[in-house]
Amino acid sequence: MVLVACGNRPQQPAAHPDWSYNSVVYEMNVRQYTPEGTLAAAARHLPRLQELGVDVVWLMPVYPIGVKERKGTLGSYYAISDYEAVNPEFGTLEDFDRFLTEAHRLGLRVILDWVANHTSPDARWIEERPADWYVRDSLGNTIVQYDWTDIAKLDYGNADMRAAMAAAMRFWLEKHGIDGFRCDMAMLVPIAFWQEVRRQLGRVRPDLFLLAEAEEPYLFDGAFDACYTWELHHLMNDVARQDKRVTAIRDYLYADRQRYPRSAIRLMFTSNHDENSWNGSEFRRMGAAAEIMAVLTFVLEKGMPLIYTGQEVGYDHAFRFFDRDPLPATAPNSHTAFYRRLAALKHTNPALAAGERGGETIEIRNNAEDCLMTFVREVAGNRVVAIMNLSPYTIRVDYRTGIYAGAYRDGFTGERFDLPGHVEGEMAGWSYRILTSDPDRKP
Repeated sequence: MVLVACGNRPQQPAAHPDWSYNSVVYEMNVRQYTPEGTLAAAARHLPRLQELGVDVVWLMPVYPIGVKERKGTLGSYYAISDYEAVNPEFGTLEDFDRFLTEAHRLGLRVILDWVANHTSPDARWIEERPADWYVRDSLGNTIVQYDWTDIAKLDYGNADMRAAMAAAMRFWLEKHGIDGFRCDMAMLVPIAFWQEVRRQLGRVRPDLFLLAEAEEPYLFDGAFDACYTWELHHLMNDVARQDKRVTAIRDYLYADRQRYPRSAIRLMFTSNHDENSWNGSEFRRMGAAAEIMAVLTFVLEKGMPLIYTGQEVGYDHAFRFFDRDPLPATAPNSHTAFYRRLAALKHTNPALAAGERGGETIEIRNNAEDCLMTFVREVAGNRVVAIMNLSPYTIRVDYRTGIYAGAYRDGFTGERFDLPGHVEGEMAGWSYRILTSDPDRKP
């Protein structure tokens, strides 16, 4: 059964950078990435990320952090005091440029975390710019949102402020040559700003990549290339705990088809800086399901997979957010090998491309759909078959593969495998098999 699209949704034409469709993103927490916690030290590890199969390095904010109302000893990355400088904790602008040069030499793209909704309450703009650049209360005080007591919200009703924000983004694009931005809490900033930024920056860099930390469908209306999949992430946590069954993920996929344009790229993850620091590692949240859920982020339709700092070595730890808490070791291990295989799977199978270039999900109906997902993605002669027991139970499986029976290779080991027309047998809890079409053998 094919998931059929219907309903109203943004109709943005596909215009993503060619390099983005089969890319794997790595979120680098510079503060915690090395014992030194600097850009210079992080640059020495870039070859390790290239070997892992990473294509895009997303740097958490590298800008100076405010002192007023600072949280912890070092403060939040997201309480920025100057948009056009580097946090002395991490080094200098020259260190940043050397990091970027090394990344580009290795064929890696670099996107910067951009925080357009607010600054720190002692940012340069507080003193240097007119008061109406910020949202203020009846007493003239800048305001905070949620429990973010270390920020001051910007006022997007002010045209001069919007222009200065766009100029600050151009600074990193024109003077330093970054490849794009991951935009923090993008839904809190008017879509008209993002649309204008896209037009301006696109003239400077036609292959600019913009990722929204949000999942509102309207963000694809002339603005972003990709957005988060928070809803899917929470469903994966729920299924891992068996608070919900896999039917919830299947329902999500149907609904996702209706809400978003075919060209939409969706960032998929089992961890990121928010989830890790506030809710624990993927091992704490997902337990024995952590591995299969990671596989899911690499094979689902529209997906662009994310690896967070430490996941590539299986670091089971929640990093402190406002203080130094460095990753203790980065020597390759079984987790590294696992992510290398996943990255290779993504790179070598066009069917797994994100956005409109990838194959749509075609379900193979089975006898245990509250536990088992069996589906195919296919494009341009390349086919990937996923057989996944997304439950802790050993189940008796029974399904017919129809036209998808034939000669395959195991997506991880490369071993040849013949998928019969009728499959019966047992599958252990949280087990999976990913098959790829074998070009050397006839179906």
